[in-house]
Amino acid sequence: MSNEENISSRLTVLRSHLSPDSSASAMASEIEAALAAVPSDGPTIFDKIIKKEIPANVVFEDDKVLAFRDIAPQAPTHILIIPKVRDGLTRLSKAEERHCEILGRLLYTAKLVAKQEGLEDGFRVVINDGPQAGQSVYHIHVHVLGGRQMNWPPG
Repeated sequence: MSNEENISSRLTVLRSHLSPDSSASAMASEIEAALAAVPSDGPTIFDKIIKKEIPANVVFEDDKVLAFRDIAPQAPTHILIIPKVRDGLTRLSKAEERHCEILGRLLYTAKLVAKQEGLEDGFRVVINDGPQAGQSVYHIHVHVLGGRQMNWPPG
């Protein structure tokens, strides 16, 4: 499958999340998306969002990161934070020492976004790594979830 076909396929999966369905069905489609995703260094849907080729509801942006609302929210507030330059950082397990600065920036941005979103009572930060963790886009990203009581254990 070419990169363009892969991105098109991913867009179809992501658009399917916009239609109303039950929580169990939504979770099943998330798992299906993660299992169908092909780990790659090629362009992702996030690259298209960074280039403004695909619209996103941006809540924060600076020269290093972009934060936007998830199109399939798992909480009243669900923000994704991505680095603007991937630099081989497709997933956390691929991190190298040179990525320490951007990883710290992603977490600091999570704090800024949570405050901006009024999540004073708490929020959760999630990084999915690989198919078994539910990663469906191979461009490292941080989920900020809040606005409801979180359960434990999470998965």
